[in-house]
Amino acid sequence: MGNANERELSVDPVWQIGCRGGDVVDIYQREFLALRERLHSAEQENLKRSKELNLVLDEIKRAIAEKQALRDINRTWSSLSDETKLKLWNVSSSKNVLQLPSIFHHLPHLLAKESSLQPAVHVGQGRTGVSIVMGIPSVKREVHSYLTDTLSSLMSELSPAEREDCVIVVFIAETDQQYANSVAENLNRLFPGEIQTGLLEIISPSVHFYPDFSQLKESFGDPKERVRWRTKQNLDYCFLMMYAQSKGTYYVQLEDDIVARPNYFTTMKNFALQQPSEEWMILEFSQLGFIGKMFKSLDLSLIVEFMLMFYKDKPIDWLLDHIMWVKVCNPEKDAKHCDRQKANLRIRFKPSLFQHVGTHSSLAGKIQKLKDKDFGKQTLHKGHANPLAEVTTSLKTYQHFTLEKAYLGEDFFWAFTPVAGDFIRFRFFTPVRIERYFFRSGNIEHPGDKLFNTTVEVLPFDNIQSEKEALKEGREKTPKYHRTEDGFIRIGAFQNGIAEGEVDPAFGPLEALRLSVTTDSPVWVILSEIFIKKAE
Repeated sequence: MGNANERELSVDPVWQIGCRGGDVVDIYQREFLALRERLHSAEQENLKRSKELNLVLDEIKRAIAEKQALRDINRTWSSLSDETKLKLWNVSSSKNVLQLPSIFHHLPHLLAKESSLQPAVHVGQGRTGVSIVMGIPSVKREVHSYLTDTLSSLMSELSPAEREDCVIVVFIAETDQQYANSVAENLNRLFPGEIQTGLLEIISPSVHFYPDFSQLKESFGDPKERVRWRTKQNLDYCFLMMYAQSKGTYYVQLEDDIVARPNYFTTMKNFALQQPSEEWMILEFSQLGFIGKMFKSLDLSLIVEFMLMFYKDKPIDWLLDHIMWVKVCNPEKDAKHCDRQKANLRIRFKPSLFQHVGTHSSLAGKIQKLKDKDFGKQTLHKGHANPLAEVTTSLKTYQHFTLEKAYLGEDFFWAFTPVAGDFIRFRFFTPVRIERYFFRSGNIEHPGDKLFNTTVEVLPFDNIQSEKEALKEGREKTPKYHRTEDGFIRIGAFQNGIAEGEVDPAFGPLEALRLSVTTDSPVWVILSEIFIKKAE
């Protein structure tokens, strides 16, 4: 009994306390559950953050595992989103964390805006996987722009297969958005097909890309304005190289005031592929400045990193020479030995494939009459066997550059500034069926002397039925072709200095072919190639 009572006494107090303190227990239980829920949420948030951090760290580890850490760190950095870049920057900025410099170390102002490295203007299809990417930086010039002439020269010398194997990137290196948009719109209007197929892309930098140039120090005896000009130019090259790096195997640096030799693309590609070693760093296809310099895309990160370290100190050609000195020159050897070593990295191709044609530099007030002597004397016209015809023109001929000589393929035709209503006419001695036509205006020495707003017209020979068939008269509300008041039928027009196309067989034999100027021109005109192909 005593033991039983003892058991009862030992239980009763607890039971009584439980009854009296039931409310207190409920409160503790609720707080405990709430605390456990908060702990669970914290663990989930911690796990989420840990995963995000691991993703960033994995990117770093993969980059470090590559052969050249600097190059691949930049590649990885450029592939991350803006949000991840900022997270990575915050992580790597903490104490006791080893880090490699990135573009943000050299241009810290870029961190202020997430869009600072995104192109403000981007027109094109984003083509990748090509053999050669050609980069053309272009800035506002006070006197004359050569950009459209440069693009016309580059594209006109490409075969259909070559057009599929390259990308031409125009970098409008101005933060004036109105100007950049106007240039992009003009190029889109002039080269719609090239943009649509992916051959041509147009980009411009963010307004936040460039640093404050007002604090630059004068150096090498250059005035502040020239120091600013070359500093900005270095950053232009960096932006363009970073954008182009992932697009192709090779990158070729060009300028916006050049002309190209025929077959330049295949010549460059074959020269690169035929190099006995992959140790080369620069293949030069022009001896002037930074024109026609080819790099392996894999080397661009190293070049950009070096340029960013010293972009305020020296111009680009000096910096490239310093990179090669660091790579191969022995401080214990003499300068001749160094030059021999650098010659293995910098290989020159002759004759030059590009010629500088610009006179007015992008540096205000600077006149530069630079010519590449290795480019050689180029043919200024191209002759063809054309049908016998009487040639006449309302244009005033300059010196001995007559239309007759141009039609016979002996020289080019050169005339003073055309005005609306001027014409060039070829009246055949006997009516002839024409299969195709090709007219090229301007030439390599005067690329801007082109025909603008000029149409190609034909006059069928007394064949009313064939004209009706070709014009689709009576069957379409909108005629296929436009007829002029004097009976000619408009079948084509000049685009970027060139007019080419097929002649509808339904026209039958033609009595004449005419080029008609519809508006006043701002320049003289050269007709350097005339080809009227008879039907077989």
